[in-house]
Amino acid sequence: MQTFDNASAGAIVVSMAERIVENRAYLSEIDGKIGDGDHGVNMAKGFGMAAERLKGKDASLAQSLDTLGTVLMTEIGGSMGPLYGVMFTEFAETIEGAEKVDAAAYSRMLHAGLAGIQSIGSAKVGDKTLLDTLVPAVEAFDAATADGKSFGEALEALVAAAEAGRDSTINLVAKIGRASRLGERSLGVLDAGATSCAIILKELSDGARVRLA
Repeated sequence: MQTFDNASAGAIVVSMAERIVENRAYLSEIDGKIGDGDHGVNMAKGFGMAAERLKGKDASLAQSLDTLGTVLMTEIGGSMGPLYGVMFTEFAETIEGAEKVDAAAYSRMLHAGLAGIQSIGSAKVGDKTLLDTLVPAVEAFDAATADGKSFGEALEALVAAAEAGRDSTINLVAKIGRASRLGERSLGVLDAGATSCAIILKELSDGARVRLA
């Protein structure tokens, strides 16, 4: 059975932060078309702060996710801070104390993060939000493991579904948040939250995959 070591996987979160910071301008550009235009700036600020706190600490994946979640919930503005903050703290709580993370634990982690987001927001799939990325990704992971695929194959399926979900938001009309005021004019543009969520899930899942043993 494939697993990865929780204690030595904290660097995944630092890599995730680096990807978000790299995409700061791109995420703000997308957001500027139908939203406030500050998504990339706020995300890069929060992820960058968390990465600074983690550098040189040799923290576990659970500890690193908890640090990131706490920073996002308490220290950045915008609507996405609390949503991602609760997702990462739920991720952290689920695998805290686990020496090894297997596919079942990874699924529990994903579901806990999704439930956390759903507990503080009213969005659903099809509303042009990060859930259009997250929900299909979780479903694809579970479907792959149910089909007898390996943990690594299930992670690949998750990333593919996350990116397809992100791309699906181009053809959706925003139902939630500032972009919803635009109605049909929100068509033809990627959702910034769905885009950042795809970056996060890819970095998290690719980081886990290369550590599988």
